[in-house]
Amino acid sequence: MGDESVTAVDQAQFCGTTPPSPGLPPELPSAGPDGFDLSSPALYLNRELTWLNFCWRVLHQAEDARLPLLERLRFVAIVGSNLDEFLMKRIGGLKQQIGAGLRKLTEDGRTPERQMQECMVLVDALRARQRELLSLLRDQLSVHGIVLADYTDLDEDQRAWLRQHFISNIFPLVTPQASDPAHPFPFVSNLSVNLLVTLRGPDGSALLNRVKAPIGPDIPGLIKVADKDVFVVLEQVIANNLDLLFPGMSIESCEFFRVIRNANTESNAEKADDLLAMIESELRNRHFAPVVCMDVVSGMSEEHRGFLAAELGLKEQSADVTEVGAPLDRHGFIDLSNLDYPELRYPPHHPIDHPDLPQDKNIFHSIREKGSVLLHHPYESFSSSIERFLKSASQDPKVRAIKMSLYRTGRNSRVVQCLVDAARNGKQVAVVLELKARFDERANIEWARHLEEAGIHVSYGVVGLKTHCKVILVVRRDYDGLRRYCHFGTGNYHAGTARLYSDLGLLTCEPRLGDDLGQLFNYLTTGQPGNRQYLKLLIAPSSMKTALLQKIEREIDIAGKTGYGLIQLKLNALEDAEICKALYRASIAGVKVDLLVRDTCRIRPGIPGLSENIRVVSIVGNFLEHSRIYHFGGGNTAEYYIGSADCMRRKLENRVEVLVPILEPGHQLELQEILDLQLQDQRDAWDMHSDGSYRQRVPSAEPGSRIGSQQTLAIRAEERRLKAEKERSRGVPFVRRLGRRLFTQG
Repeated sequence: MGDESVTAVDQAQFCGTTPPSPGLPPELPSAGPDGFDLSSPALYLNRELTWLNFCWRVLHQAEDARLPLLERLRFVAIVGSNLDEFLMKRIGGLKQQIGAGLRKLTEDGRTPERQMQECMVLVDALRARQRELLSLLRDQLSVHGIVLADYTDLDEDQRAWLRQHFISNIFPLVTPQASDPAHPFPFVSNLSVNLLVTLRGPDGSALLNRVKAPIGPDIPGLIKVADKDVFVVLEQVIANNLDLLFPGMSIESCEFFRVIRNANTESNAEKADDLLAMIESELRNRHFAPVVCMDVVSGMSEEHRGFLAAELGLKEQSADVTEVGAPLDRHGFIDLSNLDYPELRYPPHHPIDHPDLPQDKNIFHSIREKGSVLLHHPYESFSSSIERFLKSASQDPKVRAIKMSLYRTGRNSRVVQCLVDAARNGKQVAVVLELKARFDERANIEWARHLEEAGIHVSYGVVGLKTHCKVILVVRRDYDGLRRYCHFGTGNYHAGTARLYSDLGLLTCEPRLGDDLGQLFNYLTTGQPGNRQYLKLLIAPSSMKTALLQKIEREIDIAGKTGYGLIQLKLNALEDAEICKALYRASIAGVKVDLLVRDTCRIRPGIPGLSENIRVVSIVGNFLEHSRIYHFGGGNTAEYYIGSADCMRRKLENRVEVLVPILEPGHQLELQEILDLQLQDQRDAWDMHSDGSYRQRVPSAEPGSRIGSQQTLAIRAEERRLKAEKERSRGVPFVRRLGRRLFTQG
């Protein structure tokens, strides 16, 4: 376990800070004769740089001694994966803009070239700190018998075991490829770990070969040595058995490198006759996409470094080529963090069954009696709520139709199986599947074909827009006629991420919400917006952004009349310039603006006269914060919404998104409790400053201040479960309770 026994005074040493945003003038912006110019670039932070600041906060988890060791290792791996994706998507996109000669400035006044330069400085700094932490954790883990060994540290028996393992399990999958006049330089796939091997032939000639480390489902990047928890990276195993690949040859050098390719290969969907075929073509193009950058392990010769850069179309003396410490691939440390050492990991988390959805009762009856049920994952079980909702719908003879949007789902998805079962049971099933969910395109293509083979009507949403909303509509023949049962979620229908991400959902049979959702599905399955009227839902791109701006303006008007207004937003990202300007106007008018923003945030809080009424808080804990809550106003005029939309321009203008109002007063109180807990969090909260830096809060001497909001929510969920169980048992005769207990024990 991490060290939670330290004194309150010592807690401060564990609390981190992140660097300020680069390029800001030393003095804070000030108002002119006519007030602040809200179009001034000085008022806005850069999207890419603020996202990298989030990576600093995540990486701090790896150096926080209050966390268990293997959990700290997990955060090192997460940051490595995040940076790879950032290079593929964001740096790849900036390179495309530079190549196309685009000079358009961002809201913060940066050109693509300047953004890329400043981003790469931060990426290099993050990677350097990541390597330092990996070395530190490596030493600490060895004390517990978990050894991340260099091949040279192994004894003869261990090397012999590895050689036999290599011969049996790896050697057949390794294909050396020469680079000479008869063999052009081979294709190097994205994120692959490669060995550049220099040989000397019997005739004394120098030969160059590339060997790809065959990391995949059957071969991990970290090889376990025999029955001990000793691990060696795969490329070192290959490098020390090259004599088997090149018998009779003299091996002069072996150097490691890795390339990262551009992930931005999207075509124009509006011109595509077959969207499925277009996405498949994009995936093939991505495989051969231009190289964004290359990592080489420290010590590679200048000659070989220049050779690789030239072959891959990179500039050697630039940020295109980065010298890094081994290992190149840190994804394998995610698996290592799952080793069975309970004392080095968080205690297992067990979601509760929602008290309003008793397992011995028809789920549709429960929803109908309650009207609506608010779900909070991972504190409440995804399996016994959403998956059960779909399974019941697939089997219930009174269910006539199921309509659902799918953005991402997991392997062996029970959600998909429920849809297939429903079709086989004669239900009408329609699925809106987003083929362009980044990095899940191939999986979604396979799901599309699987669903179609089951007789399910599959559509791909609206041309030119991504369908990002998370919604289900079940039509059931109840005792009094057809009734619509709905689910609105902030997260994907993915059982794996539902245990790792914090998300909200609403199960409801409220008629107006059902009518609106029916309209939305008709839009998604036809692509024809028509003159659709939505009574309660806020839909992007048609009405959501306008509605949000109107609600902000309403709070400005209220503040002008009463001296008080309130806006509280919990988001993954705040990037849209118009929303940011409106929030600045609200702050100037005296509206209290509380922003819980996980990563990207353009706003600069705490500037006198401009944003002194705005506070920005980021929660970084065991679970990834993923839910979105929109709260406007107080008292009887308070409005609450949840949904899948962040305040980002692309999400508000180029995606189909849904925000659903939370109408039940009890559910509104639950949402307010979440907001209050996270705004008051003294353990996992980071406060943003006007220069873009963040400082982690220091727990006080008050009881409970060392417990973060996530842990508090888990405790309160368990308390609700126990309370509901106790209340139900009061209504059950003693003999039945005794019989049930004996039956359970037997």
